[in-house]
Amino acid sequence: MKKKPFWRETLESLVIALVLAFFVRTFLFQIFYIPSGSMEPTLMPGDRVLVSKIDYHFVPIQRFDVIVFRYPVDPSKDFIKRVIGLPGDVVEEKDGVFYVNGKKLVENHPMYKDNFNYPPTKVPENYYFVLGDNRGNSDDSRFWGFVPKENIIGKAWLIIWPPGRIGLIPQ
Repeated sequence: MKKKPFWRETLESLVIALVLAFFVRTFLFQIFYIPSGSMEPTLMPGDRVLVSKIDYHFVPIQRFDVIVFRYPVDPSKDFIKRVIGLPGDVVEEKDGVFYVNGKKLVENHPMYKDNFNYPPTKVPENYYFVLGDNRGNSDDSRFWGFVPKENIIGKAWLIIWPPGRIGLIPQ
């Protein structure tokens, strides 16, 4: 077997690495940077999270999933929030307490509350109602409406940076 020149082996390795990186980032996983405090205390500004782009091809979106999506008002921006209302649900907030389908929402993840009121509203088919965990400092569905299913990029499930915060994102 004839040995390839060094430059050719290097070039082939580089092309293979780039194709694999493109495939992984486009279809499987992507890392996102958290720029604001809207998801505190779950996610802090400066955190980097790993987002799975394949989960929702196999399992449905669940209440309390933390998702990354294209912002409905400006799809060139990506947002990260927690799913509270699923298609067909009626969501409502009274004095900072959320109700889904008339029942008080019991949340098992850390969050900061507010004293906001949001009238009973039905989530349309193929849309989701999302909130930040820092309810008093979150630009979310209460202000700009529902997230269309086709805008959802994937499920955030792991903080990968900084090292002291590495861990699963509570659902």
